[in-house]
Amino acid sequence: MAVDELQAIIQRCQILEEADFKGEDFNLFQVAGQKCLEDGYAAQLLEVIQNEKNKVIIKNMGWNLISPLVRCIFTYKLEDDKREHCLKILDQLAQLCNPKELFLGLLEQIEQTSGEQVCQTVMLLLQPLQTVLLKLQNKKAYSVGLSLAMIMNQLTALPVPYTKQQIQEDKLGLCQCCNAVVDFAKPFVNEVVKNMEKSSEYNDMELKEELLKFCMKSLKYPLLTAQLEQLEGIEEHPFRRFATEIIDILWDIRELIPLVFLHRKGKSPHWENQEFADIEQKNSADSLACLSYLMFVQHFGIDYFPVVFSPSYLLQCNMTHIEVLLKRTEESMLSKGLDLFESGLLRMEDNSLLHQYLEFRDFIDVPQDLVKVMTLCPIEHLRKKSLNILQLFIDKFDAEGKYTLFRCLLKTSNHAGVEGYVIKNIKDQIHLSLTKACDNIWFTGHHLVSLLDLVLLLPEGAETDLLQNSDRIMASLNLLRYLVIKDCESDNQTGVWTTLAKIEQNFLKPLHVGLNMSKAHYEAEIKNKKENRREAHSSNTVCSLTVSGEKMPAMTTDMQLQVLHSALFTFDLIESVLARVEELIEVKTKAVMDENS
Repeated sequence: MAVDELQAIIQRCQILEEADFKGEDFNLFQVAGQKCLEDGYAAQLLEVIQNEKNKVIIKNMGWNLISPLVRCIFTYKLEDDKREHCLKILDQLAQLCNPKELFLGLLEQIEQTSGEQVCQTVMLLLQPLQTVLLKLQNKKAYSVGLSLAMIMNQLTALPVPYTKQQIQEDKLGLCQCCNAVVDFAKPFVNEVVKNMEKSSEYNDMELKEELLKFCMKSLKYPLLTAQLEQLEGIEEHPFRRFATEIIDILWDIRELIPLVFLHRKGKSPHWENQEFADIEQKNSADSLACLSYLMFVQHFGIDYFPVVFSPSYLLQCNMTHIEVLLKRTEESMLSKGLDLFESGLLRMEDNSLLHQYLEFRDFIDVPQDLVKVMTLCPIEHLRKKSLNILQLFIDKFDAEGKYTLFRCLLKTSNHAGVEGYVIKNIKDQIHLSLTKACDNIWFTGHHLVSLLDLVLLLPEGAETDLLQNSDRIMASLNLLRYLVIKDCESDNQTGVWTTLAKIEQNFLKPLHVGLNMSKAHYEAEIKNKKENRREAHSSNTVCSLTVSGEKMPAMTTDMQLQVLHSALFTFDLIESVLARVEELIEVKTKAVMDENS
C-alpha cells in the first residue's frame, strides 16, 4: 500500500518539469516515503531512488527523507537487511540530492539529536555530510565551519571518559566519534594545504579560519578535560590519537607555532557585547593552555618546535597558561597546570632564574595560585605535588629572586603552614650564606634584617591565635634559635644582634603574654568540661566546641578534652623552644659582656 502510494506520486511527478514541482508534491513524497520506511519497504524505496528516471525528483525532494531515514536506521539491529537498505538510501541521497538542501537537512538532524544518540547520529551522518560539503561551490568555508561548530557543540554536552575503564568502555561513543570528526575534516585540511602550496600569498583565509576554530574548540573540549597519560592495556589511546591529529592539522595550516606564542594577545573576533568578548577570551585561554600542555608535557608536535629558546623564556611563555589552569578546580585541569609548571622548571638549572622575572605579573600570581592549591584543594596528591613544585620554583631563582619571592609569599599566603614552610626556606638560605665562601648580601646584613621584620613578629600581637599560627611560630623560633647559635655577636653577619631589642618587643614578649593567656583559657575550658561531665554523669554527652574560630564537629566530652589537651601540649612545646631561645640569648650576651669587662 505504502509503495503503491509512492509509485503514484512518482509517476505524477515524472511528467512535470522541475520548475513545476509544488509544495503539495514535496509533502506527499515525504509522507509516502516515510510510510515505506516505517512499514519495512526500504528495499523498494531504494529501487525507486536508484531508478534513473526519478533522478530529478530525488534531487529536489529526497532530502525530506533524512529525518525518517535516521529514525529507522536506529530502530533496526546491526545485522538486519533493512538497516543495510536504509544505509544505501542515505548514501544515494548524498550523491543525488541538491547539496544545499541536503546539507541543511543533515545539520538539522545533528542539531536535534541529544543524549545517548548524539555520537551515533554524528557518526552516521559524517560521511554523507562530507560528500555534500565537497560538492558545494558557494559558501563552502562557511558551511564547513557551521558543520564543525554544530558537531562540536553537540559533543560538548557529553561527559568526557576519564578513567581507564571509562575510556575502554566508551559508553556514549565519544572517543570513537572525536576521531571520526577529525577524519571528516581531513579533505578540507588538504584543500587548504594544496592552496597554500600553490601560492605563498594564499589569500582565501576563510576555510583555514574555520579549521583553526575547530582545532581551538577541540583543545578546550575534549582534550582539556581528557586524561592524556599513556595507559597500560590501551594499545591506542583514543584521546592521544585525537590530540596528535589536532596538532598535525595546526601544523599543516601553519598555525601551530604562532599559537604557542600567542599569549592571548593575538587575533580574536571583535564583539560589541563585552560578555561575549569575555567568553571568547576565556575559551581561547583554555585552548592555548591545553596546547602548551600537549606540546611541552606530552610532547605532541615537539618535533615541529624550534630548539632555539632558553628554558627561562619558555617558562615565561607558559606562565600565562599555567595561571589559567591553576585557577580551575577540576582535577584534570589542575593536574595539567601542575605538570606544565613542573616540566618548565625541570628544564632549568638551580639558581639560574634571574630575579628580574619577578617583574612579570605572572611570576607573582602563579605561586599565589599554587599556594591556594596547596591549602584548599581537596585532592591530596595534588596538594603534595603543588608543595613540591613550590620548592622547585624557589630553587630555580637566584639569591635576590628567592629573597623577593619569600617577601611576597609571607605577605600574601595568609596561611600559617605556608608561612612556616617559607621561614624554613629562609633559614636554609641563611645557612648557605654563612657556610659558603662567597658572601650573599641578600641573606645577611641589612637585607636579612628587613626580612626578619616580617618573620619575627606576631601578626596580631599578644592576641594572635597561637594554635592556628603554631606552624609559623615554631618555624620563627627555630630560625631565631639558629641565628643566635650560628652567628656570634662579635661577627653579627646576620644583623640579628643589632635588632634584638626590636625582636624582643615585637615577638618574644607578646609571645610570652599570648602563651599565658592561651594556656589559662584552655586550662579553664578543660576544668569546665570535667565539671560538666561529672554533672551529666556520662562521658558520652555530645556538645559543640569552637577552636581557632571554627566550630568543631559534634564530639563526646572525652574527645573534646583530648583536643584541648593536645592544644595545651602545643603551647608547652612553643614555650620550651621559647625558653631555650631566651636562654641562648642570655648566655651569649653575658659572655660578650664578660669579655668586654
